[in-house]
Amino acid sequence: MFKKIPLHSQIFLGLILGLVVGLTFIFTNVPQWITLELIKPIGEIFVRALKMVAAPLVIASLICGIANLSDISKLSRMGTKTIGIYILTTTFAITIGLVTVNLLQPGKLISPKTRSDIEAKYSQDVKAKKEQAEEVKEQLVLQPLIEMVPENFVKAASENSRMLQVVFFAVLFGVALLKIPENKRSPVVAFFDGLNHVVLKIIDFIMIISPYGVFSLICTLLVEVAGDDPNKVWGILKSLGFYALTVIIGLLIMVLVVYPMLLRIFTRKNFSYKAFFKGIERALLLAFSSSSSAAALPITIECVEKEFGVSEEVSSFVLPLGATMNMDGTSLYQAVAAVFISHALGYDLSLGQQLTIVFTALLASIGSAAVPGAGLIMLLIILESIGVPSAGLALVLGPDRILDMCRTAVNVTGDATVSMIIATTEGEKLKILEDKKETVEVE
Repeated sequence: MFKKIPLHSQIFLGLILGLVVGLTFIFTNVPQWITLELIKPIGEIFVRALKMVAAPLVIASLICGIANLSDISKLSRMGTKTIGIYILTTTFAITIGLVTVNLLQPGKLISPKTRSDIEAKYSQDVKAKKEQAEEVKEQLVLQPLIEMVPENFVKAASENSRMLQVVFFAVLFGVALLKIPENKRSPVVAFFDGLNHVVLKIIDFIMIISPYGVFSLICTLLVEVAGDDPNKVWGILKSLGFYALTVIIGLLIMVLVVYPMLLRIFTRKNFSYKAFFKGIERALLLAFSSSSSAAALPITIECVEKEFGVSEEVSSFVLPLGATMNMDGTSLYQAVAAVFISHALGYDLSLGQQLTIVFTALLASIGSAAVPGAGLIMLLIILESIGVPSAGLALVLGPDRILDMCRTAVNVTGDATVSMIIATTEGEKLKILEDKKETVEVE
């Protein structure tokens, strides 16, 4: 009976059950060890399995896609357009974040007592993040370019935070294949094509446990946030609820206004945004539950190829690059959080300081790893760039895990949107634009 339910519905059901069971455990005082010892491992296994196939999928699909290109100039053209559009969407996100937080001004609602209580509670966490931020600040100006080139490819492929290095190697490998004779190239391309199909089949196996993995991740999150005091859940959400709402409003503007507008402009066609969301539903649920673009990457690639008809050569290039440098949700959050903290601490930011946030957040988005919590380190750098005490980071640590889930889902939505834009500009006809029965006007 359960097998007849579509997979995306099973995943959503797992998310809802995780919420229900997690809250039940909290308010019935079920011992934490039951969750941490029996339920949490399922979620960790699921996320590890997804991250396990991310690197081989990127390597195989990207090498095959590039090797099958007849014109090497197409790769250069796609790369320029992809990076340009990613920078454009990130700039939009940061600007929307600043406008939203300046209009709502949630930081001015934090009382001095609440501020001191939160700072005391998270002082140790702030100290650890500050040390990590200092390491990042000590890097050279051109460090992001240096970091693109792996010293050791095997080591790069073993860490999802180094996905850009994997992309660099795969692109270089694919271009080199184009430059050797056909009789030498064919066996290598055939090998990677076979590897790509094997990895896709492994993903099918992993997705069988996806409803249970999502259930485990959500249930564990609630129990860990609550800790020994169930009232912490409501206390944190109540004291910082308006701040969280401000971030979510900004994220919704990106998802419901900016992305549809860009699709409309670049594709010059009407489309069903409902069908768009349905097509990437599995990727969004996984991004939301895991808070990791890298973990959701294999499913995002599968969704845009199967549901929208994006070619493998486009998806395998645009999406891995997006998982590394396209952090629209994270950049918007950093802009909101920086102004929120400033207002909460009594600082009124000038126009120049807010422009500094735009440029710093834009650069930081490229350096943020596609893993949970990386945005906090970049937020510290933004705070120091505008002269706001880094200790203010404590004010946003409470709801950060939940907001991390939301902004990661927006990051993945942006990746999928850009992959569709690049595909249409390359002359590909997408399913979502061809199905006239599903097509509706986008306001």
